[in-house]
Amino acid sequence: MAKTATIYHNTRCGTSRTVLALLEDADYEIEIVEYLKTPPDAATLRQLITDAGVGVRDAVRTKEAAYKELGLDRPEVTDDELITAMTEHPVLIQRPFVVTEKGTRLARPSEVAAEVL
Repeated sequence: MAKTATIYHNTRCGTSRTVLALLEDADYEIEIVEYLKTPPDAATLRQLITDAGVGVRDAVRTKEAAYKELGLDRPEVTDDELITAMTEHPVLIQRPFVVTEKGTRLARPSEVAAEVL
């Protein structure tokens, strides 16, 4: 049975490209989701975050201009509000998320991907 993986990928991100290469080198059949073009819906994003074992705030790119512009840096912003912002502004989604039969990881740094390969 072939090994399969899904990567939520940004082609311009070095870490994301590194993780994609790790998957290719490990002979995975890879589904590449370019999340900036086809962002996950709120339920999918919430599931990725939960399955990866990280908090919602850990999955937000806090250095993006939109993070401050949208006021997401305020401590009272809820997880639901963050999820909504990430689905409406996918540039805010931390990357890459990797899903294999062994689990889901937010592969940042890229070495974290080894946990599910």
